Amino acid sequence: MAAVPTRTSSFKIVLLGEGCVGKTSLVLRYVEDKFNDKHYTTLQASFLSKKLNINGSRVSLAIWDTAGQERFHALGPIYYRDSQGAVLVYDITDEDSFEKVKSWVKELRKMLGDTVELCIVGNKIDKEKERTVMASTAQEYASSVGAKHYHSSAKLNKGVEELFVDLSKRMLEKKLLNGLGTADRMSGGRGSVVIADDAPTDTGKKGGCC
Repeated sequence: MAAVPTRTSSFKIVLLGEGCVGKTSLVLRYVEDKFNDKHYTTLQASFLSKKLNINGSRVSLAIWDTAGQERFHALGPIYYRDSQGAVLVYDITDEDSFEKVKSWVKELRKMLGDTVELCIVGNKIDKEKERTVMASTAQEYASSVGAKHYHSSAKLNKGVEELFVDLSKRMLEKKLLNGLGTADRMSGGRGSVVIADDAPTDTGKKGGCC
């Protein structure tokens, strides 16, 4: 019996959060394995891509990193429209940034409903001693809105790949469940993941958000 050609599943992911919470650093660490201690402000948005192979299924990610400054918030819908995944980042040392995540969750649920997979990410765990947002509080909130909570440090490269890979699996599972009824292909839960060695594409200006 001839093998069925493997199609590529393409997903759009948008990163949202206040300025300087580390959105750009997370993306650059994941896509290019780079980190810069200096802070460069992201202007409007930047786009990078990543390809994976999950349990034999090809996955192509289009990751949009958005600006966190208040003056750019009105542009949010332009970037999160048609997204299958959203990464909402806060700084564990900045309680205001966590409160802002709650606003983004409300907006995304209002505009996209349950079609978008939400990840709430407490970044900068390398500054654990300065933490002001309790992990239990963030976890409880994430569960209450149907999101998954993660901890990460772009600086130490902790939790970054796990975040994007897990999100990719969730989006793929949802597509299979809502598509051809072949979700059994993902049976067994978290299977093998192969990172495709494709050069990233960057079509916008990006900064090294701390």
